[in-house]
Amino acid sequence: MPFATEIHPVTGTLTDSSADLLVLPVTTGDGGPSAVEGVGEGGLGRLLPAPLADLFTHYSLTGKAGEWAQFPVAREQGLARLALLGVGSGSPDDLRKAGATLARSARGRERVAFAWTGAGDAAATAFAEGVLLASYTFDMKSQERPADQRPAPVVEAVGAQGSEAALRRGGDLAAAAALARDLINTPSQEKDPAWMAERAREAAARGGLEVRVWDEKELEEGGFGAILGVGQGSPRPPRLVQLSYVPENADRHVVLVGKGITFDTGGLSLKPTDNMALMKTDMSGAAIVLAVLSALSAVSAPVRVTGLLALAENAFSGDATRVGDVLTTYSGTTVEVLNTDAEGRLVLADALGYAVDRLEPDLLVDVATLTGAARVALGSGTGALFSTDDDLASQILAASEEAGEPLWRMPLVEAYTETLRSRVADLANIGTRGEFGPAGATDAALFLREFTGGLPWAHLDIAGPGRSTREDGILSKGGTAFATRTLLRWLSGL
Repeated sequence: MPFATEIHPVTGTLTDSSADLLVLPVTTGDGGPSAVEGVGEGGLGRLLPAPLADLFTHYSLTGKAGEWAQFPVAREQGLARLALLGVGSGSPDDLRKAGATLARSARGRERVAFAWTGAGDAAATAFAEGVLLASYTFDMKSQERPADQRPAPVVEAVGAQGSEAALRRGGDLAAAAALARDLINTPSQEKDPAWMAERAREAAARGGLEVRVWDEKELEEGGFGAILGVGQGSPRPPRLVQLSYVPENADRHVVLVGKGITFDTGGLSLKPTDNMALMKTDMSGAAIVLAVLSALSAVSAPVRVTGLLALAENAFSGDATRVGDVLTTYSGTTVEVLNTDAEGRLVLADALGYAVDRLEPDLLVDVATLTGAARVALGSGTGALFSTDDDLASQILAASEEAGEPLWRMPLVEAYTETLRSRVADLANIGTRGEFGPAGATDAALFLREFTGGLPWAHLDIAGPGRSTREDGILSKGGTAFATRTLLRWLSGL
């Protein structure tokens, strides 16, 4: 859904503003909290109910990012609200958090004026991300939200007229994440592989991308046995989508692959109901890849990028793949299916194999809500990064830090590879021996590595941070689009 909030840089000071909510940033430091904008007797200070130092004490403010206190003030134009907002040190992470607090605390207001901190472009971009992502909403309710719950339509960054481009970049990054969230949060009664393919066509038309879609007949003719095997239990057949971004003078080619399970029952290895309730989000990887491709032009990415969306519904039916079935992947590798709920790696295997065989990439990256084991290891705040290339891993980790989307590099333990060997096929889709204990995230990554052709490759398992059960900061309940902004930062910097 389009953002209900717009950010505009404006000239002047808070004292000049006629907004109904004035926001004064407060920094932290060795000398205690201090206001970013000067508060003299002839300016904003005359509106305050007490000296600023007394207000800091009264509201127990330290300047920590995200702190918030507001109170009424009298102006010539009438009553307004003035808020003190902690912005920490003014770092990008602190400004992103402060922007999110502003957006959530300003709901129900018509116009908000924020005294710009004078921080650099990275902080301005992060601030815009915070405001907009915290303003994101998705619902299908029959009644409109009450006025006091609606995001403020206008946020003015007072004194930020030199930061227009940085604020706009933050808007572009947030818009890509919002597009991914919309796709992820759409109910699966509407969202099937064909629906996702149509959304990809629309994105391609808007963004000047090339698009190709394989239907089930073309997948069969092309030898995509794993995608077909995962989707064969559903009356809504699978799809493979290819999106291509080709800027002038690009000398490198990156292929992104996204897992797109539009609903995951677990197949015959049926999930419990509580786990299944979240599974409309199991196509997050494909949504993220689609959103990234749609925004590459806006962020001026200099490299050629191809996105592959591996789309299937993993349904429970008499036609579904059985435990013990053997699938032949695009690359010709045979896989014994020992757990039909380990299906994401199967659709990714076909897409990765196709990328290696036909697309000649320099770098290969996949993103997926792949394993509960990654969530157990790292929780819901950090994604797992596996990679065969140290430089690639370092670049993605740096981009994730800049985006405020934490990743932790995990090991590809060579000894565990043997647990993926099957007695009847080349590979099993889960580990078959228990002497190393449960290592589900590593097993899945090692399985995928078999299909990367020795290319520099990174695998982002976002099963933990890809979904949120709370409204907090830039997060909203449902799909988070985690890694969208990381990938865009990385690609725009190559």
